[in-house]
Amino acid sequence: MADVSFDKAIDTVTEFQNGTVNPTLTDGGSGVASILSVLKSLSYWKISITFLCILIVWDQLSYQTKKGTCVGPRWKWYPIIGPFLESLDPKFEEYKAKWYSGELSCVSIFHKFVVIASTRDLTRKIMQSPKYVKPCVVDVAVKILRPNNWVFLDGKDHVDYRKSLNGLFTKQALEQYLPGMEVIMDKYIEKFVQLSKDNKYKPQVFFHEMREILCALSLSSFCGDYITEDQVRKIADDYYLVTAALELVNFPIILPYTKTWYGKRTADAAMKIFEECAQMAKDHIAAGGKPICVMDAWAKLMHDAKNKNDSDSKLYHREFTNKEMSEAVFTFLFASQDASSSLACWLFQIVADRPDVLAKIREEQLSVRNGDVNMNVTLPLIEKMDYTTMCIKESLRYRPPVLMVPYVVKQKFPVRDDYSAPKGTMLIPTLYPALHDPEVYENPEEFIPERWVEGSKASEAKKNWLVFGCGPHVCLGQTYVMMTFCALLGKFALFTDFKHSVTPLSEKIKVFATIFPKDDLLLTFKKRDPLTGKVYE
Repeated sequence: MADVSFDKAIDTVTEFQNGTVNPTLTDGGSGVASILSVLKSLSYWKISITFLCILIVWDQLSYQTKKGTCVGPRWKWYPIIGPFLESLDPKFEEYKAKWYSGELSCVSIFHKFVVIASTRDLTRKIMQSPKYVKPCVVDVAVKILRPNNWVFLDGKDHVDYRKSLNGLFTKQALEQYLPGMEVIMDKYIEKFVQLSKDNKYKPQVFFHEMREILCALSLSSFCGDYITEDQVRKIADDYYLVTAALELVNFPIILPYTKTWYGKRTADAAMKIFEECAQMAKDHIAAGGKPICVMDAWAKLMHDAKNKNDSDSKLYHREFTNKEMSEAVFTFLFASQDASSSLACWLFQIVADRPDVLAKIREEQLSVRNGDVNMNVTLPLIEKMDYTTMCIKESLRYRPPVLMVPYVVKQKFPVRDDYSAPKGTMLIPTLYPALHDPEVYENPEEFIPERWVEGSKASEAKKNWLVFGCGPHVCLGQTYVMMTFCALLGKFALFTDFKHSVTPLSEKIKVFATIFPKDDLLLTFKKRDPLTGKVYE
């Protein structure tokens, strides 16, 4: 009986679909009949347009609800996508206008609602609120950097892992990396001079060379002699593909031959190399070798911890795998490569354009060496380079490599009294305004190294010095950066005569993850006698 009823129902549905039956209610009503008739008359186009209209209305209402008291467009002028097209070609001037439009401003791109904080105090509050936020990068970063990477840890897991890395960047550890770095610097002094000679000393773009030398210095620090020159060159040449893949706005799915696909392929190849280096470092330390790079230092900390029971050593009691070490080292490269390349470009341009500054650096470099220009660079020597350090700090303030640091809101976050950021919001504290605050830095648009003299207003304004962030995710490599660039700038100032060719775009800012001169840095290098100052061709 049930089978007969079921078959009859199927026949009725089939007849309705074929238009051969007129559905009615058993009580003679026509409500269901009318609804079914309307549905039957709708085309796919009508359904699609209706759905799109509902989506647009929902998107606008969602934007209005989340916007609250933030400064921003009254409506999303481009439904759904928002300012997506503008985001593909980010412009510093547009960022700056956004920062100075209000303490909190907002945009909405596709499903991402973004709030930008532009004041020092709000920036510090966000960075110091791990209960509410955690650092984030673009969606595809998890696939490129790998899901289990330590940078994606949160809370206590992140704190414990970070403690296990602190020993790699102490002054004692950093001094062990300097000899290898100095060898790299000497090689690139010769290379830059030869490049200029081959070009008949005409100004040429050095943007790529600056990225290469900083990559080589980083990899020397991280991997020592375990990584070959060919491997260094390959990673340096291809690393920009990773940068492009991790731009703030990018397609979240990895498809063949897209920027994200090339970025992941480059990252995987680099991490494979780092895995091999990690094993060589472990073998070196097990055989009684001394650490000369980050991987050696890490292997030694693990090796020594096996015979200790203090709280710090317990972090190393487990054996970090080669894969874990390779992923961590890749994040060190990720954190340093673009930012340090940016600093190098601006520093060389700024110093070359100010002969009085360059002359003072050279004078100091001879002084701290007591006239011995062949003296090896050591940490005690670097600690005497007060004026060189001030120049580097001022460059970091004047042209901070990192403009903004994205975070994601984990739970509703009361950013200020009249506004709470909803869960899932991308919350972006900004560093630039705090570093250009005229109340702290007189004439902030001018490069003035002397503003960093000990006891000065600038040197005492610790809360404004946000170049390396603050809070639980403050940069591990602050001392490493200052050490590297004091040694680098000092040696180039002594042994080369570098000139910058100024163009209308030299002081214009190009945004590519970090910031660079828009003309890509036109330089020439010649050999220089560090004692007499004589220049050779």
